[in-house]
Amino acid sequence: MIDLKLLEHLETYLTPERKARFDAVLSQRTKHFTVATEDVYQLHNTSAVMRSCDVFGIQEIHIVEEQNSKRIDREIAMGAQKWVDINRFHAVKDCLQDLKQKGYQIVATTPHENDAVLHEFDVTKKSCFFFGRETEGLSEEVIDQADCFLKIPMFGFTESLNISVSAAIILQHVITKLKQTEVNWQLSEEEMLVKRLDWIKKTIKSYDDIVERFYKL
Repeated sequence: MIDLKLLEHLETYLTPERKARFDAVLSQRTKHFTVATEDVYQLHNTSAVMRSCDVFGIQEIHIVEEQNSKRIDREIAMGAQKWVDINRFHAVKDCLQDLKQKGYQIVATTPHENDAVLHEFDVTKKSCFFFGRETEGLSEEVIDQADCFLKIPMFGFTESLNISVSAAIILQHVITKLKQTEVNWQLSEEEMLVKRLDWIKKTIKSYDDIVERFYKL
């Protein structure tokens, strides 16, 4: 439970512009959609996907590092790691189980399955978009556990896109369509308060000292 008086006090340390920016961004955040990357080898690809999540209002990203364990490339992520929640998993089965327990359908993004092309995708369903390794694509485990498959229509000789490009295209499309529906896609009031406090903590350098002084008053 968020201490609202503490939150109100902490916000006095923000500039009016920063506070307004938090309000604007939080109003567009969603957990209706989320993203998972599976053992992506190139560090800049994971970082770029995270940046796209922030840009399009996706609050959470799930990173499976069963084979490849990497730090986030801060330069490419452009600070997105501060604003997007990163959930790490060492096994894809644990990630899949966690997502399904939270009510997400598993959407395997692949150009090699005939299910739904992007413009036909039902955005009303709570979904996690899985992106696989650069060369091998998604594992058989994800393919087997997937509730549906999604592909971007392509008309050239090349059969696939870079995963960071694919993620940006898919997220832009589904978020735009989602906001045209009557789905309650925004964060709950409690989730917004939690995120506001988290972002303040990451913004104010002397956060711990300020909190300590507040509770001594």
